[in-house]
Amino acid sequence: MGESSPVPAGVLPASPLLPEVHRLTPQLCMVQATELHRVGGGGGTALRPTRGAAGSRLPAGGAGGAPRPAGGAAGPAAQPGAPRGEGATQLAPQRVRITLRPGEPQQLQVRFLRAEGYPVDLYYLMDLSYSMKDDLERVRQLGHALLVRLQEVTHSVRIGFGSFVDKTVLPFVSTVPSKLRHPCPTRLERCQSPFSFHHVLSLTGDAQAFEREVGRQSVSGNLDSPEGGFDAILQAALCQEQIGWRNVSRLLVFTSDDTFHTAGDGKLGGIFMPSDGHCHLDSNGLYSRSTEFDYPSVGQVAQALSAANIQPIFAVTSAALPVYQELSKLIPKSAVGELSEDSSNVVQLIMDAYNSLSSTVTLEHSSLPPGVHISYESQCEGPEKTEGKAEDRGQCNHVQINQTVTFWVSLQATHCLPEPHLLRLRALGFSEELIVELHTLCDCNCSDTQAQAPHCSDGQGHLQCGVCSCAPGRLGRLCECSEAELSSLDLESGCRAPNGTGPLCSGKGQCQCGHCSCNGQSSGHLCECDDASCERHEGILCGGFGRCQCGVCHCHANRTGRACECSGDMDSCISPEGGLCSGHGRCKCNRCQCSDGYYGALCDQCPGCKTPCERHRDCAECGAFGTGLLATNCSTACAHTNVTLVLAPILDDGWCKERTLDNHLFFFLVEDDARGRVVLRVRPQEKGADHTQAIVLGCVGGIVAVGLGLVLAYRLSVEIYDRREYSRFEKEQQQLNWKQDSNPLYKSAITTTINPRFQEADSPIL
Repeated sequence: MGESSPVPAGVLPASPLLPEVHRLTPQLCMVQATELHRVGGGGGTALRPTRGAAGSRLPAGGAGGAPRPAGGAAGPAAQPGAPRGEGATQLAPQRVRITLRPGEPQQLQVRFLRAEGYPVDLYYLMDLSYSMKDDLERVRQLGHALLVRLQEVTHSVRIGFGSFVDKTVLPFVSTVPSKLRHPCPTRLERCQSPFSFHHVLSLTGDAQAFEREVGRQSVSGNLDSPEGGFDAILQAALCQEQIGWRNVSRLLVFTSDDTFHTAGDGKLGGIFMPSDGHCHLDSNGLYSRSTEFDYPSVGQVAQALSAANIQPIFAVTSAALPVYQELSKLIPKSAVGELSEDSSNVVQLIMDAYNSLSSTVTLEHSSLPPGVHISYESQCEGPEKTEGKAEDRGQCNHVQINQTVTFWVSLQATHCLPEPHLLRLRALGFSEELIVELHTLCDCNCSDTQAQAPHCSDGQGHLQCGVCSCAPGRLGRLCECSEAELSSLDLESGCRAPNGTGPLCSGKGQCQCGHCSCNGQSSGHLCECDDASCERHEGILCGGFGRCQCGVCHCHANRTGRACECSGDMDSCISPEGGLCSGHGRCKCNRCQCSDGYYGALCDQCPGCKTPCERHRDCAECGAFGTGLLATNCSTACAHTNVTLVLAPILDDGWCKERTLDNHLFFFLVEDDARGRVVLRVRPQEKGADHTQAIVLGCVGGIVAVGLGLVLAYRLSVEIYDRREYSRFEKEQQQLNWKQDSNPLYKSAITTTINPRFQEADSPIL
């Protein structure tokens, strides 16, 4: 192929667009990418077009910009504008138009210069539950001190105030009317009714107004420990007009001494409707629909803060600190600090968190259209420098004032976009953003024809839309054949088998100038080989460890098998003792194939094999206690072992538990030393008197005592029952009151009859 024609300045050659068989060379199809960027920091916006190419890196600004130089040095770029104040331009460029070609990445240079004195809006969101009573006294005098400290780093600062407690439904807040009016424990102290969120003071630069409005606040109360802080954060982020947020650095200071309710907790109070993500502040600044919508989720809070470009600072007490540290990991550009019990360190905590957040530059993007991928490479000067590492976002830490950091943003499209897409890049916590207008180029400009193109065999044809149109008498894809030199039979003879039969190029390619140009996965002089017909392992051609060539897998080093499925490594076959398959098998494909009678992953088991504990029990017994089967010849039979006594070891599953000949239990551990000897660490036996007789007598005595106890208990219960019955009988006997008069119904069983003629002996006879 001839040398390529010179390319105009500012236009870089494009990479291939068409498939392999119709590949374009760099000079075939040019792509023009136009970059529009903002010039300067204030006033209007000037758009300057530049020319670039697909697959190249676009510099941050300037026409005719060069791609990124070798070695990672940044190319020429437009410096950001004013270094101070609200009008400072920190992000450059601010508008770019990029044309992507599917499958080819393109890189864009973005530079950020941290300006001095960038304006700050700070909204102080405070938990006013009863436990924060002492903290409120400190916050009432906070306004002036906080403004003074912030004015040391910026001349434009405003502060606002809001408070929260919890949803005013059970079980979060007592709904007893008296408790709703005065939820504090004692009636003598100043207390306000509970509420979900109250926006008290819009952002202002008047410190006296802050202290005056906060001075009017008083604590409230709720029932449970978690607070309704998520409701407050969400409304503070959504109600931007009511809060008064400017398009500057936005800080939200969240102070509390406890955890938070989240999505799903509202069901405890009969609230089932999820948070709708809208502002619901009434004319008094109260969250009016807190009893209708559930608490927001962590994802909703993070999304709302990110969309509003608000950086939260969680100032919480030590008890709740771990929870908020985990929460901070889920919310981008957030900070956590430990608050003292009376909030005396809140000003210093805010300043430390602000310095940490403002010195961290994080570049993120809006949602991408389907088929477009993005990655970042961050170039941070100083100790935080990172180079060449692609991430899903760009980030540099500890960026100093007036320090410039560079991000290389790589964009790649996998297919064509139906319409242009606006992609927004922004540095979290800062108001500026870069608008990238994405276009895709899927066709060549076929209106331009290059006559006698060097690509077509040094001028043997014209190049139009990437295809050579050959001059009369020339043939071939690149016009490389001459009709006068070769006949039709000569052209086809090189594309057939020696016997002259069969289709051209085995039916798997095209015959071009007597040579086969194979299609797809075919290869060979006559396209007779299929490079996709090799065996597969786990569904992957040649197991992913080889190259398929003409139906045969050519495996990588250390791989064998018809599908390269076998590994030459043997690490999985080595037993803990160091032998290969425990000496009872061979290693094949990094797996042990055991000999007959052995099984297990390392061939270390067999039906009649003794365990290590069983094999070394006798040596451990004779070496430690001088007893057992090997007591007479222990030194000879156990010469390969080294027995040591270990006082009070920590027993675990690795220790052997065996019994001596006299049925005493003992423990020992089997180990191997560096010289190949077996080390037996034995735990000494605990010697003590034989308590068998005492145990037996105790058991018998216990049984007898229990029996006697049961009999006595039974007799005692019967005696008690009898005494109670007798007592009841006597009581009833005493309660009987019989009348002493004669019963008129009573008839005596004795009848007395008087004989009128009966005369006693002493009476006279008439």
